Amino acid sequence: MRRELARFVFSAMAGALSYAGGAWAQVSPAPQPAAASTAATPPAVTAVPADIPFASPRAGFVRTPSAPEAWGGPRTGNEPTLSDRVVSYRIQARLDPDKHTVDGQQQLTWRNRSDRPVSAVFLHLYLNAFESEGSTFFTERRLLAAHGGSRGIAPVKKGEWGYIDLGNVEQDGAALRWRYVHPDGGPDTDHTVVRVDLAQPVPAGGSITLDMNFHSQLPRVILRTGYVGTFHMVGQWFPKIGVLELPGERGATEPRWNVHEFHFNSEFYADFGEYDVRVTAPKEYVVAAVGEQQGAPAPEGNDLTWHFIQGDVHDFAWMAAPGYKTLDGEYAGPGSPKVKVRVVYPPEYAASAKPVLEASIDSLAYFSSTLGPYPYKTVTAVVPPFNAAEAGGMEYPTFFTAESFTKVAPKTLDEYELDFVTIHEFGHGYFYGLLASNEFEEPMLDEGLNEYWDDRMLRDRGQAVYLTKPFWRFFGVEPPLDVFTLERLSATLRHPSDPLGQNAWDRLSSADYGTVYSRTATAMHDLEERLGKDVTEEAFRQYYATWHFRHPGIADLQATLAAVSGKPDVVAQVFDQYVYGTERIDDSVSEIVSEEVLPLAGNRTKDGRREELTSDDNAAAVEKQRDAWEKAHPKAAPGTGPFPWKTTVTVRRDAARVPQMLKVTFMDGSVETVRWDDDRRWARFVFTKPVKGASAELDPDRKIYLDSNKLNDSRTVEADHAASHRWGADVAALLQGFYALLGTL
Repeated sequence: MRRELARFVFSAMAGALSYAGGAWAQVSPAPQPAAASTAATPPAVTAVPADIPFASPRAGFVRTPSAPEAWGGPRTGNEPTLSDRVVSYRIQARLDPDKHTVDGQQQLTWRNRSDRPVSAVFLHLYLNAFESEGSTFFTERRLLAAHGGSRGIAPVKKGEWGYIDLGNVEQDGAALRWRYVHPDGGPDTDHTVVRVDLAQPVPAGGSITLDMNFHSQLPRVILRTGYVGTFHMVGQWFPKIGVLELPGERGATEPRWNVHEFHFNSEFYADFGEYDVRVTAPKEYVVAAVGEQQGAPAPEGNDLTWHFIQGDVHDFAWMAAPGYKTLDGEYAGPGSPKVKVRVVYPPEYAASAKPVLEASIDSLAYFSSTLGPYPYKTVTAVVPPFNAAEAGGMEYPTFFTAESFTKVAPKTLDEYELDFVTIHEFGHGYFYGLLASNEFEEPMLDEGLNEYWDDRMLRDRGQAVYLTKPFWRFFGVEPPLDVFTLERLSATLRHPSDPLGQNAWDRLSSADYGTVYSRTATAMHDLEERLGKDVTEEAFRQYYATWHFRHPGIADLQATLAAVSGKPDVVAQVFDQYVYGTERIDDSVSEIVSEEVLPLAGNRTKDGRREELTSDDNAAAVEKQRDAWEKAHPKAAPGTGPFPWKTTVTVRRDAARVPQMLKVTFMDGSVETVRWDDDRRWARFVFTKPVKGASAELDPDRKIYLDSNKLNDSRTVEADHAASHRWGADVAALLQGFYALLGTL
């Protein structure tokens, strides 16, 4: 996850450039961008309902599966293009690195997939999220940041704001009027969505071409977009058309515009199409971008123009900076074209380049083999420079930003973070890129599922997490954690605030939004344990095969998991509890008691006659029998004797039901297991054996990571000091090493 901006300028003498017939042709000079207060761009007004309504501002998880023919039906691979291209962008951009601006000329062609004419279209102006504190983004930032930490909350100083001014918009030479609208009921001062009224409606199945110019002022890097010094990360920088969803697509029952404002905790959603982009920058600048570079950059005075084309994607971003280096590699795998892998990095972070390249190539192999072959010819990773960490960790199709380290030692947290962020941002190329989930409304389908699949890759790699420095491990402190343990520790399992499937912005806090990553990964881990690793992988492979180059909803994921696994009830239980609800798990062993089954005092019948056995007589008989048994079994194991033992284990359920396995271990090492899978809030299990019970443990195979408290999963009959001994040993080892070090001084 992460983001950015832009603009284009053309010489009045040379004339503006416009794309026509596959080449850039000379046209009349481009009109200059108009301010939002001019006649062409009137001030913000209250949203006027369009002929086609907006998607709900309270949108969240979709519980209705999409129709089989949604988004044109599954791609077979025999179509002329990988995706059903709805839109195309022809953009020429010029970077002013001193002013940190981008001037742009854009030709946008859009196809109306619906069965009715469309008289107005809607464009995202994402960069206006950073123009003032009056945007929806900053309004939510103030509220949510007060309730938990987050990225993107650094103060914005004078001269560091960003914005996008939309200039003239034309349809076949006719100037169009546009105005700001607020599909989610945000403040009037939010300018991230505009409505453009068309001169002529777009007929059902027809297309429209709009020509427009715009000016983008990049902010100082904030939430993954902007500049730091001479480095420019340019994302979400151009006017971008919203998505017209049709009946049967992600729960829609009629055509609707899915065009949400830019919320603080959200990312993006767009149609697939083709991007043909030229970027002009000073000749000393290195430019990297989404897609395939078309030959060497063309000289233009003191500048160079870089040309990139990429089809079957739904976004375009780029970076430009002087002094950057490149490191290249290649991937060739079954079903994929030969993939050129490039890492673009500043000299101060040269140590990061090789690990990022290796992790990118490894990710290509893993995701291609477990989900489906990577279909594009490029992958580009950018290492941000010093002081631009906010630009790191963001994904775009075929293009992402990684982390930056001056030194990457093995088995350190730095190594893990660099590998994980690289794998994570590459993985977005599948869950955000190829599957094209709606990150506004269902972030779980991207951030959450991607996190889970990244963890699977790290698990299969055998890569653990080292939280402490090698210095401390030298003294025997802290073994590494497995990746799923780390996820559950950060998943706030005790008191989840929001369903995993909730939209990105209706969250208690930014910290709670952050659990979309870890709690989804944990829930999918537990579902995998119930379905089986191979079955789960098969289901996700089918999910990808059915829905790539389309836009699945959460219900489509659930339906695929249920169908492939053949266990719809299991899948439904997990989704109802965690995806659509906020259930938690906390099963515990509350008591284990083991007692001998002794003869009982009182009346009994012997040889047809009733006789009384007093307590004293009974105790004496028991002792006599014990003495005789011990003489006959001098080497008997502890916990054995002449009488059987009854071990009673009490378990409690403090939250949602989940199938549990109870393992009871006895003092001779024998084991009894019993399954607990019913609606009882507590249960008792009794075991009568010749040997005394020793311990009881729920989830002995550690399959249920969603359990909010694993410390109460087990109990012993007798006190077990293993944990305190371990902690004491760690402290002793640390002190011993410290005193030994002092002795050498």
